[in-house]
Amino acid sequence: MVLPSRKTVEGPSRAPHRAMYKSMGLTDSDLAKPMVAVCSTCNEATPCNIHLGRLALKAKEGVRESGNTPREFTTIAVSDGIAMGHEGMKSSLISREIIADSIEIMVRAHQYDAIVGISGCDKSLPGTLMAMARLNLPSIFVYGGTILPGNWNGKPVTIQDVYEAVGAFDAGKMSLEELTSLENVACPSAGSCAGMYTANTMASISEALGMSLLGSATPPAESEERQRLTFETGRAIGPLLENNLRPKDILVYEAFENAIMMANAIGGSTNAILHLLALSRESGIDLDIKDFEYIRRKTPHIANMRPGGNYVMLNLHNIGGVPVILKSLLDKNILNGNVLTVSGKTLKQDLNSYNYKNSKIYYKNNRTEYRNILKTVDNPIHKEGTLKILFGNLAPEGAVIKIAGLKEEFFKGIAKVYNSEESAFEAVSRREISEGDVVVIRYEGPKGGPGMREMLAVTAAIVGQGLGEKVAMITDGRFSGATRGFMIGHVSPEAMVGGPLALVKNGDRVEIDLQKEVIDLKISRKEFANRMKKIKTIKNRYLSGALSKYATLVQSASEGAITKPILKYMKKIPS
Repeated sequence: MVLPSRKTVEGPSRAPHRAMYKSMGLTDSDLAKPMVAVCSTCNEATPCNIHLGRLALKAKEGVRESGNTPREFTTIAVSDGIAMGHEGMKSSLISREIIADSIEIMVRAHQYDAIVGISGCDKSLPGTLMAMARLNLPSIFVYGGTILPGNWNGKPVTIQDVYEAVGAFDAGKMSLEELTSLENVACPSAGSCAGMYTANTMASISEALGMSLLGSATPPAESEERQRLTFETGRAIGPLLENNLRPKDILVYEAFENAIMMANAIGGSTNAILHLLALSRESGIDLDIKDFEYIRRKTPHIANMRPGGNYVMLNLHNIGGVPVILKSLLDKNILNGNVLTVSGKTLKQDLNSYNYKNSKIYYKNNRTEYRNILKTVDNPIHKEGTLKILFGNLAPEGAVIKIAGLKEEFFKGIAKVYNSEESAFEAVSRREISEGDVVVIRYEGPKGGPGMREMLAVTAAIVGQGLGEKVAMITDGRFSGATRGFMIGHVSPEAMVGGPLALVKNGDRVEIDLQKEVIDLKISRKEFANRMKKIKTIKNRYLSGALSKYATLVQSASEGAITKPILKYMKKIPS
């Protein structure tokens, strides 16, 4: 392998470059070794990332032990929990692209030879993986780890409970004192939100993709095991460099199949669909939104995880973590075991040699709880996976619903239409939503938001008022991994570009049939056609800055909401 870093440190003409490095304490011996970028999303914006600087130090120790020279830098990360429910959430999905772009720029600018990526919040995980695929240098990912659940009145709680408590408070079911006492204990440590929400879903997926060491997804953020695994991750970059094993050797189509299986087996976040589509585009893999549905159908839902179930990431860790789920699927010939991983071996080889000691001990001593957390493939929670793709006249390019925890498969109701998340939340807070309503929130898609906001504040308020499956919600925006209920998102094409969601009127009848996988506006074809002719799109309120650039370049949610250059404005450079 020709090391890119040699362009910056070898020869008399690079004396200035070496001088810069030596001013930071590096020696000629350091500069003779491969240069490894240790990138983290450490910041004080969110508990998911606040501890990542300490983990980066452990990763650097591992890189040095592998015989390489680490160079640390950080990139941004948005706290979805703090950005939720207001204009700030428009920046969340956009941050995924900025994270990928900024890692790319840092690595290209300094010609680093390999990447160790550390991240902790929802968009920082896929953003880091996207940069690795784009650069296609030897790379390995490690998650920052989960937060511990809080304890409120003797019950384990997460941030999901606080959001739903806001709805309960609005409905008069909870006092302000109770809400405050819950708020005070829900997030007791550093780490990402405790349930199988987006960050923990993507961490689990990173193992299924083969981009992380087995067992690295579930250890808590502030545990000694998290420190050890981060060190081991840094050390593992050595063999990757020696063998010139790159992300595109690992991120093949079958690896994406495994990732989709994992998301469905654990009842994971709908955001996984967006992020896997985006990562596939960076990897050069032809993954279609329809592929998610056929893979879902052959994947059993076996992990009883919040929000659709009862347990959090710590519980999954205690019974052995992600490798136990992967091995369960492998043993039934569901998983693709022949794909490569960052170990340099196949996933099957990794799983067959993995030490399941703690899992066996827990099973022996707590068999009932073990099987409450993780069912068998032969006796699953659901025979098919939980991330269902819907089509129909309201979503000709697709829409997404998470069916974990849902009791009903059919919903028919009357539309109540809102052109922003804020107006919908105000209506919910005023208790204007009733049983049988279909709440339509539009112009919140990738271009329309812009930024495709998550709607946890709205969905949690609906659930908190006791209407979780008594009303449905349809949006071209997104949902948090903590969302549950009859909630359909990612409706494509979005209203901003003239998608059918733009023509829905108050009082229209809408039908959702999960068995038939259809979401339809029940008006005549003639009326539908007439309304489509009269659709008027709204103007983007952001005329400059990052949000405006994103709105200009972003593609449909059915394409992962990736950004693409406007090629017609780019002149071909003569060779």
